[in-house]
Amino acid sequence: MVGVWCTGPVVPGCQGGRMRRRLLAVVPVSVLVLLSGCGDPATQESGSASTTSAAATGTSAPAPSTGAPATSDPEGVTDAPAFPADTAPDTGDGVAGQGPTVVTALRVGDQDGFDRVVFELSGTAAPGWDVAYVDAPTAEGSGEPLDVPGTAYLRVLLTGVTNPYEAPEVTEVPRGGVAGPGAGSVAGVFYDSTYEGQALAYLGLTAEKPFRVYALGNPSRLVVDVAD
Repeated sequence: MVGVWCTGPVVPGCQGGRMRRRLLAVVPVSVLVLLSGCGDPATQESGSASTTSAAATGTSAPAPSTGAPATSDPEGVTDAPAFPADTAPDTGDGVAGQGPTVVTALRVGDQDGFDRVVFELSGTAAPGWDVAYVDAPTAEGSGEPLDVPGTAYLRVLLTGVTNPYEAPEVTEVPRGGVAGPGAGSVAGVFYDSTYEGQALAYLGLTAEKPFRVYALGNPSRLVVDVAD
C-alpha cells in the first residue's frame, strides 16, 4: 500500500490502504495544548469539543477541558474519508521531505461522533504508518508491559521517522501518557519512544471501534480518528 503526502485538506489520491484492500486516507509527554474544532466533514463542527495534548516542553499537563462549541478546524481537515465498516489494520508508506522527521507534539480531542489523535512532526516529510489493534501494549525494543487506560488497544507505529540522536536540535515528545478528552472512545494515549526509525504510541480505547488514518502537511501531521 502506498500513501501520498497531502498538504492542507485531504484530497483524492492522498490515501493509503487497509490490509483488506479498503482504501483510507493517510496522514499524520509534559504540556497540554488545546485542540478544538477538528470536526468530521460530515458534521462540520456541529458539537462541542474537549481536548488534551502534549508537546516537547517541561511543564505539567492540565486536566482535559470541556471547551466551547467548535467554530473552525485548526488541523485543516475539510474532506476526511468515511469511517470503514470494520476494524482491520491500516498501513501506508511515507513520502520524503526536508529536515528531520521527529514527533514534537501530541494532541487528543473529543469531536462530534469520534475522537481525534494528532501526532505533529518536524520537517516536511510524511511518515509511513502501521495502525492495528493488539492484545496488550508493550514497549518497543524491550517488550515490557505498558500501563495504558482502556480495554482495547490501538497500536500506532509511525515509520520512516528520524532517530532523536540523529537530530539533537529537535526535541521529541517525552515518553509518557496523555489523558483522554473525558468522553468518547479514547481513554488515554501513551507515547513510548522512537526506536530504529519507528515512533510507537498506543491509544487506549473503551472498546474496539472503526478508525481512519490520514496525513496532513504544513505542519506535518499524522491523524488517527476513532469512532465513538
